[in-house]
Amino acid sequence: MPVLYTDITSEHQTVRQAVGVFDLSHMGRVRFTGPKALALASRVQTFDAAGMLQGRVRYALMLTPEGTVMDDILISREQDGFLLVINAGNRAADLEVINAEAARIGATVRDDSEALAMVALQGPNAATLMERLGLGFATALKYYTFADGPSDFGALTISRTGYTGEDGFEILVPRDNANTLFRAALDAGADLGARPCGLGCRDTLRLEAGMPLYGHEMDRTVNPFEAALDHALRSKEDYIGSTRIAAFAKTPPKQRLQALFVDGPQIPRQGHEIVADGQVVGVVCSGTRSPTLGRNIATARIDTSVLDSGVALRVRIRRNEAAAELTQLPFYSRKRASGPQREIKS
Repeated sequence: MPVLYTDITSEHQTVRQAVGVFDLSHMGRVRFTGPKALALASRVQTFDAAGMLQGRVRYALMLTPEGTVMDDILISREQDGFLLVINAGNRAADLEVINAEAARIGATVRDDSEALAMVALQGPNAATLMERLGLGFATALKYYTFADGPSDFGALTISRTGYTGEDGFEILVPRDNANTLFRAALDAGADLGARPCGLGCRDTLRLEAGMPLYGHEMDRTVNPFEAALDHALRSKEDYIGSTRIAAFAKTPPKQRLQALFVDGPQIPRQGHEIVADGQVVGVVCSGTRSPTLGRNIATARIDTSVLDSGVALRVRIRRNEAAAELTQLPFYSRKRASGPQREIKS
């Protein structure tokens, strides 16, 4: 997927106002099957795999033995096992850990990353476009669930998930049919405002929606509490890193991820320092000019000792400092933007 097809702002607004079509085939797709699938799923990630119902999708983490974040993933409970969607840049490292644990446990692992492609439809018109593509069975899905079904594009697995803050669907399709599906979505959705969207707007959309990106909000130097991802620690099993997580949980983190509005014309970027009373108290993880809000936004890991002190925060951007205001994630919510609507429960 390219960074952009036309320009980031117009692609961003397409997703907020109409429907964007994304090629996510770079993501990894790994299946655990057989009688040891549950044991493997319980070992390599942080969600309660045993408690998942078939058809559910959940956000989880893969951790290092030291309890820091190796990857953030989606795990789905299938009829005969589990599907993990993993980050492209971490695929080789994730598979090394998964395969080592599978060999120890005696579980079966299949890497479907090359056999399957992944196309996402995101935006308020996504459900209408799914109907036009003959995929109406998926529009009955609740948020963070999935279903398998036949189609003109082959056997598909479709989840009602996304990374944009909008309603949307992620479609696993046989790789030989992916281009046909992608072009069919653009053709069928032309009058709905459908257009191809790239990595650039995917980043601005996910930041507005308060969704983390590996290598920014988290990495192998950061534990889930520091990254404000402890909500993903839902397993009581002996997963990789669980011993360290139990220790971390007993002591408040010295830093924690926060959301910021940043004043001025200059955009905060990853690595920019957060200062208070002239002292460095944190670092920007992600930052952009929000196309939806029309102001600069950022996430940053900030010393917890200053968060409740009321001290003024500033961001060092090149040779200047810009005032920063603490706020809450997400920066944007479609429920707030569109008013009251039916809540989709998982």
